Amino acid sequence: MLTRSRIIDRVIETEGGYVHDPLDAGGATRWGITERTARAHGYGGPMEDLPRPAAVRIYDRAYWARVQGDTLLQIGMDQLAAELFDCAVNCGVSRAVTWMQRALNALNDRALLYSDISVDGAFGPRTLEAVSALALRRGERAADAVLRAAVNAFQCVHYVELSERRPTDERFVWGWLAERVVRPAAEEA
Repeated sequence: MLTRSRIIDRVIETEGGYVHDPLDAGGATRWGITERTARAHGYGGPMEDLPRPAAVRIYDRAYWARVQGDTLLQIGMDQLAAELFDCAVNCGVSRAVTWMQRALNALNDRALLYSDISVDGAFGPRTLEAVSALALRRGERAADAVLRAAVNAFQCVHYVELSERRPTDERFVWGWLAERVVRPAAEEA
């Protein structure tokens, strides 16, 4: 089973150290934290000097807590927690949660397993109830795998659509798919 620390470490390992690619719309990053996000969380120094512990704190508050990572781990949904966290970091919290909510509504067998939920991008009690109900009805392991795969599929489509709207992003699609879509699936197998 994955832990919060291991999930955050995986993202940091994938993101690497300091990067400032002029073609990257995210701008300068360190440990995968954009300058904009670092500033919003009180870091005022040069991005190339952002300490790893500061990045971990930002990941914990800005992403992990907002996707209910600890709660997902507690109910046995560690693969979903890892995928949702990764999507939140790379695509935005609201977008990641929206993808999960859409998948939950599609997986509820016409509301026979549990009621439809609002697709609002906020991971609240109703969303958690739906995740728990799916795990109860389909089994934790199966629900974890299917929800992770569904969110991962949305993420894949998102990256392709980004490159279609912004051709300079084509430079990044291979890495996004290899590190964000293919690798997590291979690690689960």
